Amino acid sequence: MPQLDTVTAPRNTDLDTALAEARESYVAARPKSAAAYERAKKVMPGGNTRSTLYYSPFPTAMESGEGCYLKDIDGHDYLDLCGEYTAGIFGHSEARIVKAIEGAIGRGLNLAAAGERESVFAAIICARFPSIELVRFTNSGTEANLFAFSAARAFTGRQRLLAMNGGYHGGMMTFAGGGSPVNAPFPVTLAPYNDIEATRALIREHKDELACILIEPMIGAGGCIPASREFLQMLRDEATAHGIVLTFDEVMTSRHSAGGLQKLHGITPDLTTLGKYIAGGMSFGAFGGRADIMGMYDPANPKALPHGGTFNNNVLSMSAGIVAMGEIFTEETSEALRARGDGVRDALNAICAKHKVPVQFTGIGSMLQPHFRSGPVLRPYTQSATEEALRELFFLDLMAAGIYIARRGMVAMSLPVGDAECARYLGVVEAFCAARKPLLGEG
Repeated sequence: MPQLDTVTAPRNTDLDTALAEARESYVAARPKSAAAYERAKKVMPGGNTRSTLYYSPFPTAMESGEGCYLKDIDGHDYLDLCGEYTAGIFGHSEARIVKAIEGAIGRGLNLAAAGERESVFAAIICARFPSIELVRFTNSGTEANLFAFSAARAFTGRQRLLAMNGGYHGGMMTFAGGGSPVNAPFPVTLAPYNDIEATRALIREHKDELACILIEPMIGAGGCIPASREFLQMLRDEATAHGIVLTFDEVMTSRHSAGGLQKLHGITPDLTTLGKYIAGGMSFGAFGGRADIMGMYDPANPKALPHGGTFNNNVLSMSAGIVAMGEIFTEETSEALRARGDGVRDALNAICAKHKVPVQFTGIGSMLQPHFRSGPVLRPYTQSATEEALRELFFLDLMAAGIYIARRGMVAMSLPVGDAECARYLGVVEAFCAARKPLLGEG
């Protein structure tokens, strides 16, 4: 079995040279992934059909996974701490979920009809999240956010969205760098995350236009940056005062308690969007909330809003979701996962302080993100070229040590990750801080 390197003593003190060497080692260890990438480029733009998974010099192609471990097509094994960007909370091929999926397949896939399982699944979700009185299913978090915002527009008769600069709410609602050319053509005002006074002023300035305030209570893709409870409470108060629909995007953050961050903070939005892990790893999204808003999607009403989707109630997602959320991801399990993640993040920051390097890890519970800078990280920011190079070096060094994380450095711990896996990750990060200290500078 091919073996990957570990982070060892620095071979140089020049960042560009260190990064070039790390890339060279990465390429040399993965000839089959390189070949797969070249083949893929002939039939897909950039050899890719999911932009998040692309990185240079080419992405590692994975062959299989079990528990919290992966194997690539070159035969290397990895501890999986990427966790499918929070969707893989149950690990790979969890036996109870596999059994539920196999049972659904045996009963028939495309039935073109309502079934009993979607109402069972919906009842589980409504019982868990304080804001959700009624819920509807979609196929992704992107769809969930689009339908939730459309509901807010119809309910209020207004058109404008207030979102956070640097926020991400799916492939057609991304606000890093101010927006994206493929965003849905909604009028949007962007506010500074965690800035109470500036955001309050923007809300009041646009109050007669705003249909919806949309926020992740911890920004995920933008750096695992938690919103302060005070900031979220201000949004709740202003939304109530001005008749604006407050929507929490808990596609990622719902994992942090049995009822998401809304339950943990005790702040209830009008609508909530969900996705990722909730259907046990199957395609899934959902939006739900107040009955008077969600009731606009009741097709028995002649003026109902339309909400189609061939696979909204697909039998695989419904069956897997009932087991995932009804049996496996209990309140006790979610609390234990959050505590484990908080302990890992505290230990990581202690390592960075011990080595006196300007690196810190932010997040809540099982989601965490490194930042190669000192001082508090309160909102998404534009990285310097040095920070981007250090982030890539961190990723390549961890890959060389057999630890798979998101290219941006984010970790999303799954339930199979135990004490031994956490200790391994901490050891590799400590080795990185020690070996790369001349490149990281003084904290």
